[in-house]
Amino acid sequence: MKAAVVLMAYGSPERLADVPAYYADIRGGRPIPPQLLEDLVERYRRLGIDDGSPLNAITAETRAALERELGDVPVFTGMKHWSPRIAEAAEAAVASGAHTVVGLVLAPHYSSMSIAGYREQLDGALAERAELAFIESWHDEPDFIDLLAERVRGTDAHVVFTAHSLPARILESGDPYKDQLLETSQLVAERAALETWSFSFQSESQTGEPWLGPDILDHLRELYSRGVRDVLVCPVGFVADHLEIRWDLDHEAAELAGELGLGFRRIEMPNADPAFVHLLAALVRRVLAVPSEA
Repeated sequence: MKAAVVLMAYGSPERLADVPAYYADIRGGRPIPPQLLEDLVERYRRLGIDDGSPLNAITAETRAALERELGDVPVFTGMKHWSPRIAEAAEAAVASGAHTVVGLVLAPHYSSMSIAGYREQLDGALAERAELAFIESWHDEPDFIDLLAERVRGTDAHVVFTAHSLPARILESGDPYKDQLLETSQLVAERAALETWSFSFQSESQTGEPWLGPDILDHLRELYSRGVRDVLVCPVGFVADHLEIRWDLDHEAAELAGELGLGFRRIEMPNADPAFVHLLAALVRRVLAVPSEA
């Protein structure tokens, strides 16, 4: 049976001039307040994203590495909010002759507000022209736990696991997002034999409704008040150098830590690390019932 993979990511503006269109897409065409847009453009500018997105380059590198790892299974990139779109990737997968399309999102934890949207887009684009084998969550994948544990093992710092916050109303419907995040954190902490760790959310949007907390900035203040003086951040909810990593953690959180007199570091993100690509390949092989290579 011929198969293909659609590797999905949120997407990122390719250059500074793309930022307005990118956020308009995220907001479904709703206008973005000029002051907020100006702030977002400035963030990208200060991160040096003028004529090429490091995140899109990382995604492209991951796609190519995964395709090499899988051998005879083509891999196509589909972005939720940028190009190439998920629908474009679906068309390419069908055009390749695939009877089964594996949907894999570069996000380990399921939420109805995130992963479900990827599935809906891919399923709609395939329009029953191929069978969809969608991987909804891989938050407890042993190789993923090992990869993160290796990055925090042996530290003397207090480890703070983080993930992107979502509106708190998801809990009312029994959404598993928060539970899966805490499970990943617990598994990593156990595997790395951490003596001290905690969890917080980051990157909350100002929408006027309650979001999941505590927020990383409030949490850093609270840790400092408890006598913690050295922190290592492990963003379990992210797998690459998103804006939420490079700005929200490396800039905002690091700046606050400096003001507090709190030592602050974060782990290196998986990005296109061969070990990370290998675990993605194992996920695909499993869903296709193809034995993973030793």
